[in-house]
Amino acid sequence: VSFDVEKGDVIGIIGHNGAGKSTLLKVISGIMKPTKGMIEAHGNIVPMLELGSGFDMELSGRENIYLNGAILGYSEEFLNELGNFIEAPLRTYSSGMLARLAFSVACIVEPEILIVDEILSVGDADFQEKSRARMMELMTGGTTVFFVSHSLKQIREMCNKVVWLEHGKIQAVGKTGEICDKYEGAKHE
Repeated sequence: VSFDVEKGDVIGIIGHNGAGKSTLLKVISGIMKPTKGMIEAHGNIVPMLELGSGFDMELSGRENIYLNGAILGYSEEFLNELGNFIEAPLRTYSSGMLARLAFSVACIVEPEILIVDEILSVGDADFQEKSRARMMELMTGGTTVFFVSHSLKQIREMCNKVVWLEHGKIQAVGKTGEICDKYEGAKHE
């Protein structure tokens, strides 16, 4: 897998289940090491992968905000400005509450490179719209985004480039409309 990304690109990553989309995001974010080659990134990378990855379910929302913020290099003073804190342990959160916390922590830090894996498909419609609006803000502010979604509609709306993966290999890379059309055509064959 090899492709270049420019600052501010919003890259949609598409492919069937098992194509390697989430694995690619884990390699880009540094969670996994590439089997060959290398990843070269310039900027702080904030991954929002599986819901709650990086969270400790026994800690409160506040404690997880401090833990994740510290890992990303933000001071306690900065983290104190995050607003309303939830004191309950995360194990008591619904998946929607967990999604809200993960999205809030990731987006408050103004990432230079944001990695998003299906996060916009969780929670209620209100949360999905707020998440989408915040993603659009980040994208217009120059944040580079890698975005995995099974919704081609979301990919078409939000991305300027698409990487299509099949069995861990690139099938195509290019402009969103062109690659999504090819992918849809292949699905119908």
